[in-house]
Amino acid sequence: MGADVALVLARAGCRTIVLEPGEARRQALDDYFTSGLRGLEAEDMRGCLSACASLDEVDWQAVDLVIECIPEKLAPKQALFAELEKRARPDTLFCSNSSSFPISAIAQGLTSAQRMLGLHFFMPAHLVPLVEVVLGEHSSAALGEALSAFMRACGMVPVLVRKDLPGFLANRLQHALAREAFAMIDAGIATPEDVDAAVRFGFGFRFLAAGPVLQRDHAGIDVHCPAAATMYPSLAANTVPARALSERLASGKFGMKTGEGFFKWTPESIAAERKRYDDLLKAGLRLLAPELPKIEK
Repeated sequence: MGADVALVLARAGCRTIVLEPGEARRQALDDYFTSGLRGLEAEDMRGCLSACASLDEVDWQAVDLVIECIPEKLAPKQALFAELEKRARPDTLFCSNSSSFPISAIAQGLTSAQRMLGLHFFMPAHLVPLVEVVLGEHSSAALGEALSAFMRACGMVPVLVRKDLPGFLANRLQHALAREAFAMIDAGIATPEDVDAAVRFGFGFRFLAAGPVLQRDHAGIDVHCPAAATMYPSLAANTVPARALSERLASGKFGMKTGEGFFKWTPESIAAERKRYDDLLKAGLRLLAPELPKIEK
């Protein structure tokens, strides 16, 4: 995720440093950047992107923005920003890409929590245009607006989340859908394959053109409001993950990373699926290109 976020910034001509302590991963970054760029030549990329192994190698007085993409553990995130507060300029903007921890919790203990915001990308960050700008309890609203404008200049589509809720905006919507989907799988109403097909080739296909709010105006609120009144009482209201998920978690079937989740995976099928997935995302980007913000260098 961190490398993909770096590509987003490099595309806009920002001098970007990736801090990666693992030598093998750090050495692989150049090839990864070259293969992952969209609309940026390798020579331009080398002038924008570099990598280092530790905080000590960074000229912190030259850093305007920090985007943290370390593993999802609260204590290390808090410790990192406490250290960054000692090193960075007082006006350096601090951002976390966390998808689960409240930004206010990550900023706990900072003396400058007003400059701490969430900047939540979606994998793969350089292909999915959306980015959430999240205000924590003490975040400066003006900095949130400025960060949104900067992300727009990087060619991204920012949404400003004004309250620090678990899951922010997009993940709350995504999990609301997933709760109903996995509840129907648990109940034997539909197979995993049919659930995916219903989303991808049904209403999900239309989401490329209009979100759920605009869709109501297209189809008619007089249609959707009575339909909601009929369906809502029977929708899943589970407060724990579905059995289809929890049983696979307990048995170590995490998906591609373990060779099995809902489907079985081999190195060959993983490579083929990831190529298919990325190719479709790139095709979607081409369709949406006229509506995306233009990159400003």
